[in-house]
Amino acid sequence: MSEVQSYAPGTHPDMEAPVGQRGIMLWLRTNLFSSWANTLMTLVGIYLLYKIIPPLLHWVVLDSVLNANNREECQALGTGACWAFIKDRYKILIYGFYPIEERWRVNLSFVLLIFALIPILFDHVAMRKPWLIFSGIFPFIAAWLLLGGFGLAHVGTDEFGGMMLNTVVGVTGIAFSLPLGILLALGRKSHLPIVKSISVCFIEFIRGVPLITLLFVASTMLNYFLPPGTTFDLLLRVLIMVTLFSSAYIAEVVRGGLQAIPKGQYEAADSMGLKYWQSMRLIVLPQALKISIPGIVNTFIGLFKDTTLVLIIGLLDVLGVGRSALADAQWNGLAYEVYVSIALFFFVCCFSMSRYSIYLEGKLDKGYKR
Repeated sequence: MSEVQSYAPGTHPDMEAPVGQRGIMLWLRTNLFSSWANTLMTLVGIYLLYKIIPPLLHWVVLDSVLNANNREECQALGTGACWAFIKDRYKILIYGFYPIEERWRVNLSFVLLIFALIPILFDHVAMRKPWLIFSGIFPFIAAWLLLGGFGLAHVGTDEFGGMMLNTVVGVTGIAFSLPLGILLALGRKSHLPIVKSISVCFIEFIRGVPLITLLFVASTMLNYFLPPGTTFDLLLRVLIMVTLFSSAYIAEVVRGGLQAIPKGQYEAADSMGLKYWQSMRLIVLPQALKISIPGIVNTFIGLFKDTTLVLIIGLLDVLGVGRSALADAQWNGLAYEVYVSIALFFFVCCFSMSRYSIYLEGKLDKGYKR
């Protein structure tokens, strides 16, 4: 007969929880079957997934066609998506009308953009300070690579298009609207009447006018206010208007963060003898920007999706290039494939910004664990 082991009071090992109170069973009971309403919604969701996912999987993967010369050949080879169309036109969807022999410059600019963003987005990077210097001069390097000059062939902005154009407009608007929006937010809260009045008028005017209207002004009416013979690149005008439009919304988001800072923080900065810009840089703005992260990223996501509006004024972004590709008689009628590909491009970009926002919020939270 085996001996029963005895334990001193308070030293008995913890018993393992029942099967229904741990692991996957606990997760299912807590998240999917915690009540009759939750159970009903779970069953309805499973039914909808059953009805949607199999046909979608067949259309996207199992019955799709990757190699074909035209639409008729695609339909003869399979009943799913004709990805042969996207395979045939993916370069123009990416580069637009950028010269084929110069597209290495676009690729290099994209690679350098990644290296420029790494030290800005992540602080634990080796030799971060030199990399930040590179990040500061990257816009000039990218402009030289994309436009040419100083040894590179000149490429006009009228040849920009596709995903490249959306990226240029989106990244430029995001990079320049954030600092301008912060300045406008500080100007709106300034005690100087002239500075405050200018900031308020600018913000309220921009927020009260649709972006498409500003783009029309940039593309047509602006020429009437310039001296005769003056040329002002259309893409540059669009970049300025997009930046100004986004900065007004960023200003309101940051202002909300500034208003959430307790008054004691301002008083503490004054008691330490800090000047206005020192207190803003070291105490107030870091806290305000932390609070404003969700709103700022939401504005950036909206800005990136709004880059498709440049199609209205004659710039062929990825949506415009995709629509023009559908006009080809060989591939006419394959709109689903085009719009799904474009939607996937925007989803990847916007979802990446959203996930980084969550990462940054967690990192700045005191309870964050690396």
